[in-house]
Amino acid sequence: MPDEHFTPEVTVTLRVNGTNTQVPCDVRTTLLDLLRERLRLTGTKKGCDRGECGACTVHLDGRRVNACMVLAASADGSEVTTIEGLARDDELHPVQQAFIEADAFQCGFCTPGQIMSAVCCIQEGHTGSNNEIREWMSGNICRCSAYPQIAAAVEAAARKEL
Repeated sequence: MPDEHFTPEVTVTLRVNGTNTQVPCDVRTTLLDLLRERLRLTGTKKGCDRGECGACTVHLDGRRVNACMVLAASADGSEVTTIEGLARDDELHPVQQAFIEADAFQCGFCTPGQIMSAVCCIQEGHTGSNNEIREWMSGNICRCSAYPQIAAAVEAAARKEL
């Protein structure tokens, strides 16, 4: 008879924000929960927890993903960058600075996900127009409706990257 209390565990090896780490966890643990609850990287926000709001956006091997939709075990061996890993030393990432300069947040809950998504939006070359930026940032919801400022921040940061 199977043990009803058996919880299968795996050890996940990741490189998070430039640091190698191994974390034992339940096989059902999402990348979001591993980052927030096991590694205490709480800058990545838990919003809808079903991939609809983008508050949990992180970079997984250089691509933006909703961390709530990724099982930590499936990310084994990957490189993860969270909002805590963007700035270098005491210098903000250009997208972080652009968000401040454009006043691209109100309550700030969605801001980490917006910034992580914006970095990839710029890297992917989807900044040709305000409409294109809005389309490629549409997976990130801002309940305060700071969309004009967010698009302006992405546009400004993209200009600096060129």
